[in-house]
Amino acid sequence: MTSTAQPTIPEGRKAQPDHLGHVIFITAAAAMGGFLFGYDSSVINGAVEAIRGRYEVGSAGLAQVIAIALIGCAIGAATAGRIADRIGRIRVMQIAAALFTISAVGSALPFALWDLAMWRVLGGIAIGMASVIGPAYIAEVAPPAYRGRLGSFQQAAIVIGIAVSQLVNWGILNLADGDQRGKLAGLEAWQWMLGVMVVPALLYGLLSFVIPESPRFLISVGKTDKAKEVLAEVEGRSVDLDHRVAEIKDAMRREHKSSFKDLLGGKAGFLPIVWVGIGLSVFQQLVGINVAFYYSSTLWQSVGINPSSSFFYSFTTSIINIIGTVIAMIFVDKIGRRPLALIGSAGMAVSLALEAWAFASKTGDTLPTAQGTVALIAAHSFVLFFALSWGVVVWVFLGEMFPNKIRAAALGVAACAQWIANWAITASFPSLSDWNLSGTYVIYTVFALLSIPFVLKFVKETKGKALEEMG
Repeated sequence: MTSTAQPTIPEGRKAQPDHLGHVIFITAAAAMGGFLFGYDSSVINGAVEAIRGRYEVGSAGLAQVIAIALIGCAIGAATAGRIADRIGRIRVMQIAAALFTISAVGSALPFALWDLAMWRVLGGIAIGMASVIGPAYIAEVAPPAYRGRLGSFQQAAIVIGIAVSQLVNWGILNLADGDQRGKLAGLEAWQWMLGVMVVPALLYGLLSFVIPESPRFLISVGKTDKAKEVLAEVEGRSVDLDHRVAEIKDAMRREHKSSFKDLLGGKAGFLPIVWVGIGLSVFQQLVGINVAFYYSSTLWQSVGINPSSSFFYSFTTSIINIIGTVIAMIFVDKIGRRPLALIGSAGMAVSLALEAWAFASKTGDTLPTAQGTVALIAAHSFVLFFALSWGVVVWVFLGEMFPNKIRAAALGVAACAQWIANWAITASFPSLSDWNLSGTYVIYTVFALLSIPFVLKFVKETKGKALEEMG
């Protein structure tokens, strides 16, 4: 009886790798793209004021140089999937690593503001590619029994990359005696901050040569024997490899290649569920989270905190970001996505309101001691509430909420909306803060408050539901 029942269990679910440590190494190597994603996104924080001084650029022009990388992100994210289907996941990682390396060198040695912007776009393309290929590769290589835990490596790598970039910036600034334009071995401190990314970029490229290609891609190009070798490596040699290959082929045949046309319906243009996904993506950015990662050093210096301390606070904020992400990973499957989102929205609204109140007391370039303390605590609280909720929950929702038929295309539209909203916030902050720093935070507070009725009215819980139930 037992022997006849056993084959009904999918082979993938029985996978137990012979060497889990090796599978973790493969996953961590792929997640280096996430580390670079976080590092490159945040490292510019340490160079903003130096770039302003070096090139004598106003707030609007400075914002475009900072935000222009997001244009590259959109290009990289839009093209990575198709390129990976043609030349393989590993080759895309190597291309991203090369672009990261070139961008780091170019950004550290710019001739003028225009070519610094060009290198930023190139780095953005690499970010976009890494943001797509990392999770896709990990999902295709990880044994099903470990997929959720291994998939979380990407998000963990992103927040660690943000933290490391802030720590490196702080260290370089201290070596330069607190001067962002101080000279170190012939270059200004901010140039070293941008150039140090060469190290993890080269490491990412080297690691890509020692990890296997995705078995799914190998099967798609007819390299079945090689795919079996990889499956045996990551899922264990006790698995029926012929059966696993048949499972993957069957899944690939049954997949529906969703298109933009599938998303259309009704007077509103898109299907209602697509608008909900766009709303989640946009609200995630409109609360101003990337101000904390792109401009926090500039923000604290604008209210009288010295550069060295402002860099240290940027680092402590990134540590809070890691803690919040871990909290979300622990509780997202226990208490659900909607409760976490609502808790985060309420916490962010209160924190942002306190920051707005504190910044209203700004006189010249200083804050009274009490308001300065409140602003620092509230800034850290805001990042914590974001990280334990919207930072993780939105990506979980977007991966689960759409019907199978439109999932891929809907995810693409939602991600595009997120990059656009990210660009809008990043590009507008310097000019808005020149206009009224407190008023800027009032705007972010309003968006945090509006996200609460949005979640209550339009967002359905996806915890514990099969993907086939969505939509």
